[in-house]
Amino acid sequence: MSDRAKILLVDDEPGMLRYIRTLLEVDNHTVQTASTGEEALELMQNGLEPNLVLLDLLMPGIDGLETLERLRKLQPNVRVVMLSCVNDTKKVVQAIRLGATDYITKPFQKAELDTVIDQCLGTNQQNYAGEVEDLGDETFFVAACANMRKLRSQAALVAHVDIPVLMLGESGTGKEVMARLIHKLSPRAHRTFLKVNCAAVPADLLESELFGYEAGAFTGATHAKPGKFEICNKGTILLDEIGEMPPSLQAKLLHVLQDQQFSRLGSRSVLKADVRILAATNINIPEALAAKRLREDLYYRLNAFTLQIPPLRERREEIPILLKHFMAQLSEQYARPPLPFSQEMLRACATYNWPGNLRELGNFVKRYLVLGDEKLAINELQPRTDGSGAPFDPAPSRNGSEPTGGLKSLARSAKDEAEAEAIAKALDETNWNRKQAAALLQISYKALLYKIRQYGIAQQNKNAHKLSAGA
Repeated sequence: MSDRAKILLVDDEPGMLRYIRTLLEVDNHTVQTASTGEEALELMQNGLEPNLVLLDLLMPGIDGLETLERLRKLQPNVRVVMLSCVNDTKKVVQAIRLGATDYITKPFQKAELDTVIDQCLGTNQQNYAGEVEDLGDETFFVAACANMRKLRSQAALVAHVDIPVLMLGESGTGKEVMARLIHKLSPRAHRTFLKVNCAAVPADLLESELFGYEAGAFTGATHAKPGKFEICNKGTILLDEIGEMPPSLQAKLLHVLQDQQFSRLGSRSVLKADVRILAATNINIPEALAAKRLREDLYYRLNAFTLQIPPLRERREEIPILLKHFMAQLSEQYARPPLPFSQEMLRACATYNWPGNLRELGNFVKRYLVLGDEKLAINELQPRTDGSGAPFDPAPSRNGSEPTGGLKSLARSAKDEAEAEAIAKALDETNWNRKQAAALLQISYKALLYKIRQYGIAQQNKNAHKLSAGA
């Protein structure tokens, strides 16, 4: 249980006000009460600085949401827990967006209230501050900075509200990790979690993959097969790279979100879909909507709640923790003794921008573990003479005293530059449609995505691409 705290309790029901006050005073908390939002605001304007506010959602006059918004303006750092006798999804989501720390449904037992107060004010509030939270399947979550702690708190709240969640962020930032965290914290945690990469499955197969098919639905369909939505019944499904889903299939997904119903290919029977849908993408949403690559109605349906995952360069505090955990995980996986991280290497990792984010960091640790060469690893993170930090070497000086690396080094550098130019040209010609560019280059879609990251090719404008550090 947390130490004694100063708590402002706001509720318009006298009986509930007395009941909650008694529960709080049993634990020696100092309790100030208010029966309206206006009264609560007046108390805080007159100098009251509570550690925690317990705020009823439905009240006469200004309701709990408006009171919450005004309280946060008066004291931005105050923690607010919403109290509600109904589990109104829209209001809960709005409260989270306005900055509520948690919510609790009335009536509740003392143990439930104690848990919420501990999480807000007690020792439990730091449970995940910099600690590794194991999510299974070699996945883990770290919250060592303010942004990630806030995201973790929002994920915990939205996990209990059965609405779609859209996760945005650069490639490799950990959108799937966030999806697994939401699933783990939700009432569906004991059910199936499935991930479907919409970009990795060909468009003509994605529909049957998601919704299943009956025998004879198409050539080669010799027997019926359930889709991911059936397999994941009562569980959680992550639609990764949702922006790459064909618009025609987006319409069918919209129907599932609206009516919780779908049909297998080749079937007239309607099946019920009891599935929590999470979606993730790294595309530019306004551009995708303008280009009609993402349906506007689907976006607003998925956008019930959005989590923006920051890139690793904006949460550098986590890098030492991530390095150590990746090393522990990979050394066990490859049956090798873990290698230490010197102060020089930690400094190099802390200053590097990690354009590939967590994925690049994990691969870096893997290479260091396998090769065992600290100098080589540190050198990999140093900026190059072209100012971009590109992984390939520039053409060496013929007059310098440093060794040139010979013909092999020159050939490798020339090959990398030519390949990067060919990829940039193909992307220009297809207006950055990566599927068409992959077909034009005669490589797989996944290979193209990897090489875009490897060479750091960025869509700066129609005719200009920048080569920067890659994974």
